[in-house]
Order: sequence, then C-alpha cells, then structure tokens
Amino acid sequence: MKPYVFHPEAHAELVAAGRYYMGTSAPLAERFYEEINAVLAEVRARPSMRRMFDPPARRHFGPAFPYALIYVDRPDEIWIVAVMHFKQVPGYWRARLPA
Repeated sequence: MKPYVFHPEAHAELVAAGRYYMGTSAPLAERFYEEINAVLAEVRARPSMRRMFDPPARRHFGPAFPYALIYVDRPDEIWIVAVMHFKQVPGYWRARLPA
C-alpha cells in the first residue's frame, strides 16, 4: 500500500468531523473513524481505481457517512487534500492544490 499524507486543512476537517460525532455519541465517532480508515485503505491499495473528480484530484467515500476523501495520487504517496462533507461548496479545496 502506498503511504499517505494529509494536507493540514484536510486533517483539521477530519478532526472537526470526529469531534462533531463524538459530541453526539462515542460509538458513532468510532464508526466514523472506522469508515474513514476503510476508505483510506481502499484508496491506498488502488489509488487510480477511483474516478477523476476534478483533475488531478480523485474522490472516494464510504456508505454510511456524508464525507468524501479528495486526494491526489502522487508518485510516492497519496496526498489527502480534503475530508469533504457532501454539503460543502464544491471545489472549496482547490486552492490547496499547487498552481
């Protein structure tokens, strides 16, 4: 599996979502993190399998929570650009990509 790295803002989004679910229920937060980890494992195993979402970014999401991982498949790593809630303004994360 390819290594991965989170953009600092993507990591902050992940933490904020986890805190939100923790405020609702610890088991719910645990299920959220399990789903994100499963999605991340799928991405790491076959990064090019997911469709190009907004080149060069790709998107993958799990079945239960309204979040998608937006990522770029780099030669040596998977770069997680955003942990995007489905109700976010589309493309808000584009400024995180290099020019």
